[in-house]
Amino acid sequence: MARLTTIGFDADDTLWENEHFFRLTHAHFAELLADYAEPDVLSRTLLETEMRNLARYGFGIKGFTLSMIETAIEVTGGKVPGAVIGRIVNAGREMLAHPVDTLPNVHETLETMTRDHTLVLITKGDLFDQERKLAQSGLGEFFDAVEIVSDKTASTYRSAFARHGTGPEAAMMVGNSLRSDVIPAIEAGGWGTHVPHTLTWDYERAEPPVEAERFNAIGSLAQLPGLVETLKG
Repeated sequence: MARLTTIGFDADDTLWENEHFFRLTHAHFAELLADYAEPDVLSRTLLETEMRNLARYGFGIKGFTLSMIETAIEVTGGKVPGAVIGRIVNAGREMLAHPVDTLPNVHETLETMTRDHTLVLITKGDLFDQERKLAQSGLGEFFDAVEIVSDKTASTYRSAFARHGTGPEAAMMVGNSLRSDVIPAIEAGGWGTHVPHTLTWDYERAEPPVEAERFNAIGSLAQLPGLVETLKG
């Protein structure tokens, strides 16, 4: 088995809070449309709209905002007031300006891991927003490379770990999403380590690949150095 030389880290809800802000905006959106749709109907319609629009807008706040506007038009039969559209747009702007709150143990873990490994930040979403959050987080100094991608697939990880390491067989991806961070990294030939977050977008949910030899799950990033030590055998 190849020696672990490279560790990839997800950003949103692995290094800093993200889904929390989407949930707050979603609740505000439900209040704005309360006279037109029940909360569960609105949530289902918005999720369906987001899934339909991923191929057009990609991941991130801008696509989410456009999907909220489209959903508002749909549930109101095209009668949504202009003032409501304006408040949805403002909500999106506020999300793009929210402060970056790093999660517990992030700084210490990255500091430890960067001593003996190449660290790569691999995140999907809007380029400007992800660059903003990385800059405000103060974590950029720990990473040897940053990849902001449109989606995370096995091909994404093969390419990233070939460019910034010694290939996927000697790499590990660490993140909160089983669907985007863990499963495709294992499919690429690397290790996939799941660090769960209390809030997870429905799209990112998947069954843990418990039978995969290179699957690991830890309770927090603080446990990552110990896990990596065990892999050295």
